[in-house]
Amino acid sequence: MACCSASWCVKAMRHLQTNADPNRFASRERAIVDNVRVLKVLPLITDVRSSGEVISLFQEAVVGLGADAGVFLSCLRDDATRTSLRSLWACDPSWAAEYASHRWFEHDPWLRYASSNAEPARSSNLACSSTEEDAFVQAAAEHGFAAALIAPAPSPVGLSRVGVLCLGSADSDRFDGENFPQVRVLARALAMELHHWIAKSMREELLRGATLTEADLNLLHHEAAGHSSKVIGAAMNLEAKTIDCRFQRLNAKLGAPDRRTAVRIARLYGLL
Repeated sequence: MACCSASWCVKAMRHLQTNADPNRFASRERAIVDNVRVLKVLPLITDVRSSGEVISLFQEAVVGLGADAGVFLSCLRDDATRTSLRSLWACDPSWAAEYASHRWFEHDPWLRYASSNAEPARSSNLACSSTEEDAFVQAAAEHGFAAALIAPAPSPVGLSRVGVLCLGSADSDRFDGENFPQVRVLARALAMELHHWIAKSMREELLRGATLTEADLNLLHHEAAGHSSKVIGAAMNLEAKTIDCRFQRLNAKLGAPDRRTAVRIARLYGLL
């Protein structure tokens, strides 16, 4: 099942993209894979603070991998009806706009592939399952992804959080050369680094936006361990009803109907 099915409501879809000239992403006659360049970029991603910095590093890695364009998507399923999408774009800016306006995430075969696979794959080896997915592939080709290398980025929470890196080229044979084994390995590493950066930024946003305190996080840890209000109260020298009141306020901060959901959200965002 695709990470973003047609029945889901998209709660948030945030695009971070380069402001570079779209012509910059036109196919080059010779694609040179620069392993050293990519290996220098990879360890820098985790520590950058701004979206502009991470996109700049993403662009550099795309070039180093011999690709013309790159997109990274992170899909977080909060519950059965809500999905949050975050994305990084190092490609023709119009592709980011079209992806959102056409809701391509509902018919993206590359995102679907990443939801159930961990191995990088060429797009030419992936079969579409609907006419809508065929249309997506055609639209992607028109924006510099005639050939694509798809690198999934699995997470500890399984299908609840899926990431995928798509490296593209207007050259349909770009990823068929002898450098593919190297590119495959480096693309996997890049996908994981970008996924980690987005996950960390979402965690920090939740902490700030929900104004979570250390006391709140302590309550979540207790709940995750299966402790009752009575047990938690005894540990804190408080009455059980006081713990219940604190959980009510905590649930409200997270927009959760109950403690169990609050813990689920905390795990999805890496708070536990």
